[in-house]
Amino acid sequence: MSAQILHAPLDSSTIGPASRYVRETRDAALAYETDELAALQLSIILTARWESSDFEEPDRRAELRDELALLRKHYGDKVDEIAMTYGVQQAMKTKEEVERRVVVPRDTNPAEKPPDDGNSGEADYGL
Repeated sequence: MSAQILHAPLDSSTIGPASRYVRETRDAALAYETDELAALQLSIILTARWESSDFEEPDRRAELRDELALLRKHYGDKVDEIAMTYGVQQAMKTKEEVERRVVVPRDTNPAEKPPDDGNSGEADYGL
């Protein structure tokens, strides 16, 4: 087998059925890892907004800060895991894609307390 064939990029016309399966499985696994990274990014954004909210007590804000640090560590670990599995270039590309794609509108603040409309949170079923 020539060196050109060994170093040629994968082409679906030159690979066999098993190779296609491996590639599809790999692509599906990368998509799953990307979704997990996106979920972590969303959690980081929302937790950071919640932690910076004026509605939380100082002790609760300290808990949120600790949780935020843990989420950021998990995020970095997930990027490292992607790098070890798919390569550093793919990990950086995935990280950039996630950071560009995961956006929460600025007017969305998960920490805002809903206005008190007089109900105690119980549903009125007309009974």
